[in-house]
Amino acid sequence: QVQLVESGGGTVQAGGSLRLSCVASGRNLSIYDIYWYRETPGEPREWVAKLTSGGNTNYADSVKGRFTVSRDNVRNTVSLQMNSLKPEDTAVYYCNADRKFRRFVGDFVQKEDVWGQGTQVTVSS
Repeated sequence: QVQLVESGGGTVQAGGSLRLSCVASGRNLSIYDIYWYRETPGEPREWVAKLTSGGNTNYADSVKGRFTVSRDNVRNTVSLQMNSLKPEDTAVYYCNADRKFRRFVGDFVQKEDVWGQGTQVTVSS
């Protein structure tokens, strides 16, 4: 099973930028769909961005045009570049690796769903 470790969080002023990294070990990250989520106290976890194993991307409306998700297969890392940050972007950010597979012909579809530990992003006004 893949293991994920996020880094790159911190405190930045509104309008600034941060780049989050999600480093994988144990398996090649390129076979997974990767999701970024964020969570603030008292609120449900919010989906932010998606990068499929085929390279397609999708973003929540709240971050579209400001955030970019990308993959580095050599470093086995997925990054979330966050520009023009706003105070409402303050949250703990999590990366999630997801894939469906069959172990053998005729097997039921198996699901692997792995989360990182999260990294805090704070945007001051």
